[in-house]
Amino acid sequence: MKILVTGGAGFIGSAVVRLAMSRGHEVVNVDALTYAGSLSNVASVSDRPGYAFEQVDIRDRAALDRVFAAHRPDAVMHLAAESHVDRSIDGPGDFIETNITGTYNMLEAARAYWQREGKPEHFRFHHISTGEVFGSLPNDPTIKFTEDTPYDPRSPYSASKASSDHLVRAWHETYGLPVVLTNCSNNCGPYPFPEKLIPVVILNALGGKPLPIYGKGDNIRDWLFVEDHADALLPVVAKGELGRSYNIGGENERTNLELVRSLCTILYEKCPKASSSYADQITFVTDRPSHDARYAIAPTRIRTELGWRPSVTVEEGLARTVEWHLPHKDWWHPLLESKGVGVRLGKG
Repeated sequence: MKILVTGGAGFIGSAVVRLAMSRGHEVVNVDALTYAGSLSNVASVSDRPGYAFEQVDIRDRAALDRVFAAHRPDAVMHLAAESHVDRSIDGPGDFIETNITGTYNMLEAARAYWQREGKPEHFRFHHISTGEVFGSLPNDPTIKFTEDTPYDPRSPYSASKASSDHLVRAWHETYGLPVVLTNCSNNCGPYPFPEKLIPVVILNALGGKPLPIYGKGDNIRDWLFVEDHADALLPVVAKGELGRSYNIGGENERTNLELVRSLCTILYEKCPKASSSYADQITFVTDRPSHDARYAIAPTRIRTELGWRPSVTVEEGLARTVEWHLPHKDWWHPLLESKGVGVRLGKG
């Protein structure tokens, strides 16, 4: 396929681009290159035949129309989004404009293109979303998010993603646009912008800084290795049932405190300290508003219908994430000067 990937210079999007290229697909990478996007994330494939890059903001409808007309993709994988909950608390406007209005523009540009091409049966619009749209779960291992869980977003970020999900379904029901959707759990792995828990802990630990944990550290997340996530997305865009959503989860639940302690252990094994344990740097800080207690994804549908399941445990994923960071200081060190990095956001 020729796949138009929005947000293909970001953390998850770049993993999709790299994997799609390795499997013989052509890729049109559409990215505005905002603070969290970098072409270095896709440098390993950018000189290969079949790769094209367009620096386009999904809020620019005319530019999107031009991209569709010029490249004529077989499918769209829409990942471009503002994604950091803390930033959404401080500045929700960017999340409304990009995640809602931007998705509207993508849907309209895709619909116009699909209609001009005679509504080809093979065309797909794949919207990649988050499990955070479902809200918060009780601490009961028998209860997990399924595709039928009612939406209950608690932050400006999750509300904007829930809105975009609803738009995608509406364009399918109203206009017949062939869509599929996915909702994923938290990701770890290479090329993460250093603003979320895992990269912050790794880089703060290496820099001798405090390792901030919100509240008591008892919030639970389900962790998915980013390359496993990309491996799940490609069969969904190729073979997923139209109008259907698929939950993608790692089945790796950990409290934030457990996760950070695991990272400290791995870091000590890979990069020992002379004086003390990295865990001595753990610092508990004031919790953020609307902090969901627990996420857990039930990936039964994608396993049953498409045969996918995660290949990496949380411990393996954390180890591979740490191992990637250690030799890539030239990649992450300049990012430490980016706006909002290294300071507390989202206090409300």
